This record gives sequence, C-alpha cells and structure tokens, in this order.
Amino acid sequence: MSLKDVIRSIPDFPKKGIIFRDITTLLKDANAFKEAVDALYEHFKDRKIDKVVGIDARGFIFGGALAYKMGVGFVPIRKKGKLPWKKIEKEYSLEYGTASIEVHVDGIEKGENVIVIDDLLATGGTVEAAKSLVEELGGKIVGFGFVIELLELKGRELLKGYDVFSIVQY
Repeated sequence: MSLKDVIRSIPDFPKKGIIFRDITTLLKDANAFKEAVDALYEHFKDRKIDKVVGIDARGFIFGGALAYKMGVGFVPIRKKGKLPWKKIEKEYSLEYGTASIEVHVDGIEKGENVIVIDDLLATGGTVEAAKSLVEELGGKIVGFGFVIELLELKGRELLKGYDVFSIVQY
C-alpha cells in the first residue's frame, strides 16, 4: 500500500493556491493507520527512548499510538491556554502573526531521550518551537518523525543536525 494514495489532496484549501494534505482518509483506513505508526516505530525502535512528544493536535494521534507501541510515556505539547498546570511556553511565527505552544514543566525530566512526532512538516515553525521547549526542560531529542513532509517549504532546514524522518514527501 502507498500511504500517499490514501492521503486526500484538497486544492485551494485553506486558500487559493494551497493543496491541503488531508490525513483523515489515512486515519479511517485501519491498514493505512497501522502502516504509518509501524513506519515510525521501525525508524525509531532501536534507539533508547524515554518519552514521545506529540504536537497538538494530530501529533497526539500518531505520537500516542507510537508511545504505546514503544512502551514509553507520552507528553503533549499543546496550543496556548490548553494545559491546566505549571508550564513553559514558546511563541513562533505564522504566515500572518504568531502563535504559542506550551508543555507542562514536569512532562520531561532532564536527560530523558525524546522523539517529537507530528503529522506534517511544512515550514518547521511549530516543530522548532517544540524542540525549544523539550530542550529547555533538559530533554535530549533523539529525532523527529512526521507522516507528511512538504519538501518545497524546507522545514527540515530548521532541524539540521537531528534525525528527521518523514513517511510521505510531497
């Protein structure tokens, strides 16, 4: 099965000229979903991992399943205002303006080996902010995993020096 074939492409969403890569078609297909999680697992299985970090919101789906499969803890990085306890925050740039993400201060212990998972690597702004949060807490990033990577947006360049794995590239 080609995962690219089960990801729906929607032209001109959210605005004209953009092709939106919709993973809901992958998620509803049990075999495709399993294949995506298994691909992430195969890439990272031989590394010592203490925590999987998932980025709000679709990173929770893949990151949670991967953490379960690896037998390690899962830590959510959420959009600002969604976490109820002590947290640290990082602001990042969007096409128009800024946004913030946050993580609980006790989510990652100093020295823990962490992989960061999200559904999509585009410009890299969100994942770069997540990287900063993990490192501020003392976590050691072992790698980054994505279901989809939009190569022309060059988000990978913000993650130089790290293991960056993506399953499907456009």
